[in-house]
Amino acid sequence: MSDTSPSQPVRQRSVLSRIVRRIIIWLYHWKGWKLDGHLPDLPKFVIAGAPHTSNWDFVFFLGATEEEGVHPNFMGKHTLFKGFMRNFMLDMGGIPIDRTKRANVVDQVAAEFTRRDQLALVIAAEGTRASDGSWKSGFYHIAMAANVPIVPAWVCNDDMMLGFGPPIYPTGDYGADLAKIAQFMLSKRPEYGRYKVLEQQARQIQAEQEVESPAIDPK
Repeated sequence: MSDTSPSQPVRQRSVLSRIVRRIIIWLYHWKGWKLDGHLPDLPKFVIAGAPHTSNWDFVFFLGATEEEGVHPNFMGKHTLFKGFMRNFMLDMGGIPIDRTKRANVVDQVAAEFTRRDQLALVIAAEGTRASDGSWKSGFYHIAMAANVPIVPAWVCNDDMMLGFGPPIYPTGDYGADLAKIAQFMLSKRPEYGRYKVLEQQARQIQAEQEVESPAIDPK
């Protein structure tokens, strides 16, 4: 899967990015990581991964997506895409995000989905490594705005296992869709605490939605 658009000429990746990518893929195989499930045969989607517990997460996700024949993309602060780092960041799949612009992050990324023919955007759904397992809603708003499915991705560092779930198309009911994602994640790691927190978060959101929009009595 290419991360270029028809409006951009295809250019050769920089030597540095090719070396770094090969090292990362070598590390992925050398560590003995195994892949469970496959990415969908779709041109555009958001990969929502969790848990985010280590800086090595990027290495393993890059290795797994490479094994699937997909070159993933990620969001990065626009100031990182300057000077000699610009081509390297773009070659590695980076999408520059300018938080000083009037358009918010969701709008900027949605525009990038529209501009490209193919885009697999990886997002650490928990936001930070310090998360208790709750997910930030940014991944969902991006998928909604871009009209693309969400592919849940689970990780188990102990078993050196990483897997992808079936695509989930956002319906606009965040609580219900998050519950579907939590159900899948728990099906892979039933006793994992962070996924139980995610399930509880989904239930809480659904309860709050019911309070805000109570069912209409037909009488």
